[in-house]
Amino acid sequence: MRRVLIAWVGVSDLLGPSKETAGDVGPVAQALKVREFERVVLLENFSKPEHQNMLPSYVAWLKARTKAEVVERPEELAGPTDWGGIYKAALRACQAQERDSALTFHLSPGSPPMAAVWVLLGKTVFSAELIESSREQGVKTVTVPFDIAAEFLPDLLREPDERLRSQSTAKSPSAPEFKDIIHRSKVMARLVQRARRVALRNVPVLIEGESGTGKELFAKAIHQASPRRDRPFKSVNCGAIPSTLVESVLFGHEKGAFTGADRLRKGVFEEAHGGTLFLDELGELPLDAQVKLLRVLQESKVTRVGSTSDIDVDVRVVSATNRTVIEEVEAGRFREDLFYRLAVAVLKIPPLRERAGDLGLLIDELLKKENQDAEKAEPGYVHKKLSTGARNLLLAHPWPGNVRELQLTLRRAAIWSDAVTISTEDIRESLLAVPHAKRRDVLGRPLGDGLNLQELLKEVARHYLGRALDEAAGNKTRAAELVGAPSYQTLSNWLKKYEVDA
Repeated sequence: MRRVLIAWVGVSDLLGPSKETAGDVGPVAQALKVREFERVVLLENFSKPEHQNMLPSYVAWLKARTKAEVVERPEELAGPTDWGGIYKAALRACQAQERDSALTFHLSPGSPPMAAVWVLLGKTVFSAELIESSREQGVKTVTVPFDIAAEFLPDLLREPDERLRSQSTAKSPSAPEFKDIIHRSKVMARLVQRARRVALRNVPVLIEGESGTGKELFAKAIHQASPRRDRPFKSVNCGAIPSTLVESVLFGHEKGAFTGADRLRKGVFEEAHGGTLFLDELGELPLDAQVKLLRVLQESKVTRVGSTSDIDVDVRVVSATNRTVIEEVEAGRFREDLFYRLAVAVLKIPPLRERAGDLGLLIDELLKKENQDAEKAEPGYVHKKLSTGARNLLLAHPWPGNVRELQLTLRRAAIWSDAVTISTEDIRESLLAVPHAKRRDVLGRPLGDGLNLQELLKEVARHYLGRALDEAAGNKTRAAELVGAPSYQTLSNWLKKYEVDA
């Protein structure tokens, strides 16, 4: 485990070389003198030219005093109390370290807001030791005797004008049909906006997303926001239908059409006539059923199994899959012509781990719902609440099962907890073990076996560049900041290199 010291460089540090004979070497050098670290990360921000001129000689002096690797991170801040900028810079520095690093945050150098941000990060997002140093008392560990819930960080550090904008719109929901889609992140807000727009158009919609992200919730909201809202909404899980019954379920059958067909049955296309049909797990449909589905979509007619007569149907199809359909097409498991018929509008729901700011809100709303449901089922039920430690544990979990996993975890915790307050231990016992790294974990793929490092790097770059452009609403300057690109031009070069459409 690599031990890493992270600190802002203060003026007292810059003066260390000149005061070395007096024993006043500055907070960072003092810590390195009595503690062992493999790496020291220096966050640098000086507005005065004289301090900027002192920095190179200070870093050279520091490197000569320690065996640790010294890493410089120049940062631009609006001022010494730029809370948002300080937080983002500190967060980037921490995230740049190896996952198993033992982090230490130095509180003494820099401004008071810088020290406060280290406390916030050390008590919530990262498990880090907090230290301070002085000439009189030396270097000592700082004990902060309270817990801080991590979801308060964005509100605390958000710039005032952003806070005012969010408050001015918080009580005016403009999409009541989508009220059950709980979110505050920009990426989800844009997705809801697109879904609202496509809801008004009578075109097929394909929803892609990992299991548990809420694809059916989006499908229902699209139906409710469409001109078909007063007509039927039918849902069918294509992956749950036995292959021998796919045609019967989708298109219906006549009495006596096959063994066990003791009565006429309408298929879901007929049942959804005039309304919306939601085809979940679309990628599970066998190829022969895909051929017949394509015909229905092209001609708006179905033929029941055992019949030769066509029946007119007027159905809007919304389909969903946890696979990437274009990859299924390339692999020959999904018909290309059917894909283009269904994917007139494509909505990609991000996994929970990519929905910045949504997790805390979802925890509150889902626990509230669990309390309401339990109150109806159990007379005398006392509403449960989360301890700070339990909440922080939930916020730190990766949620591979997304919103569905979160909902079931809260349900288990509410059931197993004997007390009114759900404890950290209750949550720990309610969490399921995280599955072994899936394909998306780029650090866990086996060597050999067709591994192509260049293609892997391209995949990662395209993923994060695309996310940054999406979150920045196409603003390249903002997107460059989100991915750590030093300039707008660098980002443009990356987009060209990795073939990302801006």
